[in-house]
Formats: sequence, C-alpha cells, structure tokens
Amino acid sequence: MVTLRHFFARAREGQLTGVRCEKCGELAIPPKALCPACGERAWQPVPLAGEGTIASFTVIRVAPRAWAAEAPYAVAVVKLKEGVSLLGRVVDIPLEKLAIGLPVRFRPLIRDEQTSVGFGPA
Repeated sequence: MVTLRHFFARAREGQLTGVRCEKCGELAIPPKALCPACGERAWQPVPLAGEGTIASFTVIRVAPRAWAAEAPYAVAVVKLKEGVSLLGRVVDIPLEKLAIGLPVRFRPLIRDEQTSVGFGPA
C-alpha cells in the first residue's frame, strides 16, 4: 500500500506520485486509506508529471511562527494535467504574477528533514 511516508519520500526525490484504484480507476493524490469513489483499498502507485495550472491561490501575509520570516508567500490549489488537484506552496513566482490558470510545475520543498509540496514556474 502506498502511504504518506512513501508519497513524501518520492516527493523529496523530485517525483510526484498519485494512487489509482485497481477496482474503479479513480486517481487520488495524496494517498488515502480508502478510494473515495468505491470505498475499496486497492491502490497502485502512479507517477505523475507534476505539471498543472493554478486553480485557486491565497497569499499568506501573517504566517505561523515557524514560517513568519518567509511571509508573504502564496499557497495554491493546482490542477494537475492528470485531472487531480493538490495544495502546495508557490515558489519563484512573484506574487503580483500569480493568476488562475498560470502554468506551474511541481518541485519539492525541503527544510531540514521535512519535505513539502511546492510549485514553481512551468
């Protein structure tokens, strides 16, 4: 079974990985315990291209203490070309250039031992 640990380990290596249900074909990211479409637990890992467009975004101006020095920064919902959406931080794109429909590409954000999802210019 594909776990969140596996998802973030692959992300740290630069590979975005989704899961596809073997019973109904539903694609999901990040991995979930059960398929939201059919309720089965029959996931197989699927490599994703990591390319997509911004579907929605917000600018964080007052950040949690651990990230306060990095504010302002943006977080976006990105619709990947495979059809699933994923939340991630936007990097290397000026805030004033952000727009719905802007093409972006996955890039891992690594801070100490923690890996998170980021998106930068396509």
